[in-house]
Amino acid sequence: MVTKNSIEFDPYIERKAFDETKEGVKGLVGAKITQVPRIFHVSQGSLTDKNPSVSDLEIPTIDFANVHVDKASREAVVEKVRYAAEKWGFFQVINHGVPLNVLEEMKDGGLRFHEEDPEVKKSYFSRDFNKNKFVYNSNFDLYSASPSVNWRDAFSCYMAPDPPSPEDLPVTCRDAMMEFSTHVMSLGGLLFELLSEALGLRSDILKSMDCLKTVLMICNYYPPCPQPDLTLGISKHSDNSFLTVLLQDNIGGLQILHQDSWVDVSPLPGALVINIGDFLQLITNDKFVSVEHRVLANREETRISIACFFSSSALPNSTVYGPMKELVSEENPPKYRDITLTEYTQGYFAKGLDGTSHLSNFRI
Repeated sequence: MVTKNSIEFDPYIERKAFDETKEGVKGLVGAKITQVPRIFHVSQGSLTDKNPSVSDLEIPTIDFANVHVDKASREAVVEKVRYAAEKWGFFQVINHGVPLNVLEEMKDGGLRFHEEDPEVKKSYFSRDFNKNKFVYNSNFDLYSASPSVNWRDAFSCYMAPDPPSPEDLPVTCRDAMMEFSTHVMSLGGLLFELLSEALGLRSDILKSMDCLKTVLMICNYYPPCPQPDLTLGISKHSDNSFLTVLLQDNIGGLQILHQDSWVDVSPLPGALVINIGDFLQLITNDKFVSVEHRVLANREETRISIACFFSSSALPNSTVYGPMKELVSEENPPKYRDITLTEYTQGYFAKGLDGTSHLSNFRI
């Protein structure tokens, strides 16, 4: 029997209709809608979860200025990285070596693409990484089990190990993407060294496990939302990566779940946000934590952020990962079974951003 309500609202049909416009959330804003479509509505439980953040807490900020000066200075930085990776899963870095003009041009380039003529953007619209180097769409998990659609559009591109040719990238952000990713990979090398040392291991151990090999760049675009209390920019999730390097603008909205409270990751001019991903929590046997986070929608301003994921998610990878043998013992046995990143990612994508931890499915 078909109920009246099911005729009125079929989420799949409405998601597909939204997808087929190829204009994303930006298209809805351009149409001057005053009400958020139902597919974007988060559950009442998620709404009551929008508790005010804890205003007196801030994620750690680490200054990398002296990391190469001498052994004592480096060890002081390593200790701060260890504390942040173990207790917070998130930290901001300053004096990280990426020039300010490179950061600004990347934000500007991302904004230029997302505010480009819709017909130009449509030429890059796809959901298939195997056919396209540069992919633009709205909500990678649109057709997954995720209960609601997020108020954001994005473009994605693998910048390593097989970087795109310049002609694969839109003119609006081509140079910015190439330059920013070069700097991010250099910073990634340093971060994985410091994290290795924070584990008490040799500095090249994580690099030797190919944690640094693959970089996926995603540029998120969050236009103003007419009813920000009904939806989210990104639902609560942890990252499908070893490590994530995030460049955010000055609008704010990113929050992390710390000791059962939401804590704002306040924008810090010139800083980059670093967070531990699921794979690093798994291989460090819970020593480092991959923390759930989300982005709030806002009514007034457009937010842009560029995330670089050290992860092979959509690319074939047969390497098996499990808790590192150097970190397990009789007193501290493995907490996770061995996995491939491909296996993990397939489940992560199928589940979508539904507010639950995918990592918990692999616990022993």
